[in-house]
Amino acid sequence: MQPHEEWLYKARNDLKAANILLSGEEIIGDTAVYHTQQCAEKSLKAFLAFHERPIPLTHDLEKLLETCSEINEAFGSLLDDAITLTPYATLFRYPDVVMEPEKEDVSDAIQRAEKIFLFVIQQLPESLSFNQA
Repeated sequence: MQPHEEWLYKARNDLKAANILLSGEEIIGDTAVYHTQQCAEKSLKAFLAFHERPIPLTHDLEKLLETCSEINEAFGSLLDDAITLTPYATLFRYPDVVMEPEKEDVSDAIQRAEKIFLFVIQQLPESLSFNQA
């Protein structure tokens, strides 16, 4: 596997995990929403890896988008999704006043993460893109 494919493999598994954690008998929203941020982060890092750019050590999706936009300005269309998902890297991971996100928020986060994941795949040449199967 190429480095970008490895990132996408992990991103896809994060997306699968989020869906499973939301659709099971017992919803585990705090962990599901964390995986949505991870999916988006790893997807953006896959794009950077494909273009042989350094992979920033950050969970900030806005910063990653900014770097991706230097290569392809179309990434700017994902800004709202990045703003929504970035806090989920840490929010709900530790005890706090609010322990779990609302189910609707997790659903929304999954849709946003999937949007970023698919967007990244669409930006890669078909012959080099990640095998979604």
